Amino acid sequence: MGRLLIVDDQKNLLLLYKIEFESEGYHVDTAGNAREALNMCDKKHYDLVILGVNLPEMDGKELMGKLFVRDKKIHMVINSISYRYHDFFMSWVADSYVLKSSDLTELKQKVKKSLGESVSAR
Repeated sequence: MGRLLIVDDQKNLLLLYKIEFESEGYHVDTAGNAREALNMCDKKHYDLVILGVNLPEMDGKELMGKLFVRDKKIHMVINSISYRYHDFFMSWVADSYVLKSSDLTELKQKVKKSLGESVSAR
C-alpha cells in the first residue's frame, strides 16, 4: 500500500482518517497546516496527499500549487466541506474533489482510484 499525507486543521478528523486509512494498509502521516505538510514532503515521498482547503496560514489551494511545482506526478485529493473551490483552476491538478463526510467510503474509493488500486464496491 502507498504512503499518504493527510493535511487538515481539524485534529479529530486527522485522527479518524489516520486510523481508517491505516486499517486499509496505508502508511499515514498527518499535518495540521500547509507549512508542516511542506516540511514533511521535504523529508519523505508521499504517493498521495489528502488536503483540506481552509488551512491556517496558507490555504489548500496555495499548498496544491507548491506540491505540484515540486512533483508534477504527485496525486492529490481535495477534501472540503463544500464545492466552493471545485471550479478554481488549481483544483484541476487534483485527482479528485470529495466532500467531507463521516462516511469515508467515497474518499477511500478516490484514493484507491488515484493510486491505481482496484476499487471494490461495498
